[in-house]
Amino acid sequence: MALAEESVPARYLRMPHVEKGMAVGLFGGSFNPPHAGHALVAETAIRKLRLDQLWWMVTPGNPLKDRGALAPLAERIAMSEKRVSDPRIRVTAFEMRYRIRYTADTIRLVKSRHPGVFFVWIMGADSLRDFHRWERWREIAESVPIAVFDRPGATLSFLSSTMARAFSHARIAETEAARLARLSPPAWTFIHGPRSSLSSTALREAARR
Repeated sequence: MALAEESVPARYLRMPHVEKGMAVGLFGGSFNPPHAGHALVAETAIRKLRLDQLWWMVTPGNPLKDRGALAPLAERIAMSEKRVSDPRIRVTAFEMRYRIRYTADTIRLVKSRHPGVFFVWIMGADSLRDFHRWERWREIAESVPIAVFDRPGATLSFLSSTMARAFSHARIAETEAARLARLSPPAWTFIHGPRSSLSSTALREAARR
């Protein structure tokens, strides 16, 4: 077991328990650090998408981001737990155990381990802008429904992004969000507000001053 993994409590290296028929949100990120904006997205997702659970997946590292400024995984898990108040939100870092780097592999794994569970990918509109740079992004969109949540300065991403244009035919109205998790992919929606102006990047920069 690698040193980084040894410092993470074993319960976080396992996938949360789910039952067949559940609707589960997959909310992944570096959470470096986690903040109230992340919690707002998670809580809004549970309500708008009618989820039974949401997995707050703290990743070992994002291939598209600088890992030099990344806080230790155990530290980001502990900080994430402090942001969570709804018992349906489960903080996990199972991607570390399986040495997963890419979202497409995460989705493939959770679907193979949990047949009969309805998974939906959750992300911010700022991530939607660069979604086409993700490894096997089309495979992701064709594997699970996707809920995109509004972020300040990124509201128009759902119109201008490569993903939004490529899968425009699969977008459903926000008013239909409650049934998204149980739709066959590709299927996605854009959730407007409430929005938080907080960002992990800004918080890290402020901490350095």
